[in-house]
Amino acid sequence: MRDYEELADTVWPDINRGASTVVVPVGSVEQHGPHLPLDTDTVIASGVGRALPDVLVAPAIAYGASGEHEAFPGTVSLGSHALESLLVEYGRSACRWAGRILFVNGHGGNGSALVKAVTLLRYEGRDVAWVPCAVPDADAHAGRTETSMLLHLSPGRVKMSSAETGNEEPIESLLPRLREGGIVTVSANGVLGDPTGATAADGERIFSALVERVTKALARWEPGPDGRLR
Repeated sequence: MRDYEELADTVWPDINRGASTVVVPVGSVEQHGPHLPLDTDTVIASGVGRALPDVLVAPAIAYGASGEHEAFPGTVSLGSHALESLLVEYGRSACRWAGRILFVNGHGGNGSALVKAVTLLRYEGRDVAWVPCAVPDADAHAGRTETSMLLHLSPGRVKMSSAETGNEEPIESLLPRLREGGIVTVSANGVLGDPTGATAADGERIFSALVERVTKALARWEPGPDGRLR
């Protein structure tokens, strides 16, 4: 028995105008090393959305701002400006009938677009917020954290036999090169971290803690100046 409903499965007379909390996962289509699927961020954001109580979960916005990954085949990036416009128009439309909207973000590169879009929507009087799928002390990309969560959420799609260690330097030291030339300049395999020790048990623990944090933030509903739930 699930606590949420899928917007895509709903017929319009069953929607109570002005009463629904609509959760919109926001992900990406980008490389996640040689072992994780391109939609990893979308899988995680969608999983969080479906774990929240008493919400209407919309189909994910599956493309994001992933320009830093474009040197790797398979990556498709809308760019930050296009994503911002998409989020603004999405919010304006859905707020005609939704009580409030929560964007659940699975990709860090989407952050700037979310801040700008949600800030504008709130300025226009719409009850919109966003929350990241942030994990304390996580490695940066396609490492143990994301791999463990995918082993929990979608184990059949993880190619652990292809998992290999990437650049394990602290992300802070990598950022200047990463911003200038993208992920490929700091990691030839696209991994920032070490996924080889990832387990489904770790993934369940990490994911459950993430859902708990987002659930508490949703219950408080206290958007900060940037529209992010505290």
